[in-house]
Amino acid sequence: MTTNERTLTKRDFTSDREVRWCPGCGDYAILATVQSLLAEVGAVPEKTVFISGIGCSSRFPYYMDTYGFHSIHGRAPTLATGLAITRPDLDIWIVTGDGDGLSIGGNHLMHTLRRNVNVNILLFNNEIYGLTKGQYSPTSPLGSTHKSTPMGSLDRPINPVSLALGVEATFVGRSIDTDRKHLTEVLKGAYEHRGSSFVEIYQNCNIFNDGAFAALKDPDKKDLNQIRLQAGEPITFGPDGERAVVAESDGSMSIVPTEEAGDRVVVHDPARDEPTTAFALSRLALNPTGPTPIGIFRDVDRPVYDDQLRAQVDAAKQQRGEGELTALLDSGNVWDVL
Repeated sequence: MTTNERTLTKRDFTSDREVRWCPGCGDYAILATVQSLLAEVGAVPEKTVFISGIGCSSRFPYYMDTYGFHSIHGRAPTLATGLAITRPDLDIWIVTGDGDGLSIGGNHLMHTLRRNVNVNILLFNNEIYGLTKGQYSPTSPLGSTHKSTPMGSLDRPINPVSLALGVEATFVGRSIDTDRKHLTEVLKGAYEHRGSSFVEIYQNCNIFNDGAFAALKDPDKKDLNQIRLQAGEPITFGPDGERAVVAESDGSMSIVPTEEAGDRVVVHDPARDEPTTAFALSRLALNPTGPTPIGIFRDVDRPVYDDQLRAQVDAAKQQRGEGELTALLDSGNVWDVL
């Protein structure tokens, strides 16, 4: 946890830029948590990079005293992939939102995850387009009435965790902006994972979608609705653990009173190689208006794309010789355009 023989603190990762989010925005809490986490895990500012697209969340690189790139809408994963391939010595973070990452950037996000590029992806989900002032987003609930859907949204929402698990991302987690302890635990797991880590963070937009996550955040509701996933533990929740998650014969999961669950209670195993169980867990709540799982859904080891690609390049150099790489690229089915 040192650089230049001094201990790093949150301040070492805090830039001198004025933070410009709306007062009360959940982004402030996420920023503070990430800055503290990097000092805790021993990251080094000059070996850390934050890449973002477009949106409120995408201002994140300005506020980190690290390297950063505020890129174009939805394309942060493509830039991060190129950097991961060429600079394996860096810690690379992508910061995106439900609009930036799941609409115009959905294709790029999907392929980064399926390839298992060695990057950490933070998706801030506030179920709204905040920067452009309140249009519905890919995660807005069915029937949502916003500026662009005055009669109610007709689109079924994307579940970001389900999407990540569907393309077999090797690390998938979910947390809440203001739950600093839980968010730190999930982000630490993502940081320590080698390969693509994906963390959805429920982030309140108090201007255009205030209270979207009240079921998981309000003091009188959160104990009833937070299903906290702990590796090796039966999945029960409620103030006294009175409710349990059980597996059904059709492969889905449901919630029943714990006293009725018996041996059907699901024991959480994020290291399970097959993603089916984790996917079924993610389908317990399409939107967080009731009991919703949070924590680490999946954490498995798979070959890392950038490692494999660099190995191919090295093998080509050994077979052809360093000076013949251009000749290799120019060989085969090539032609000149006159």
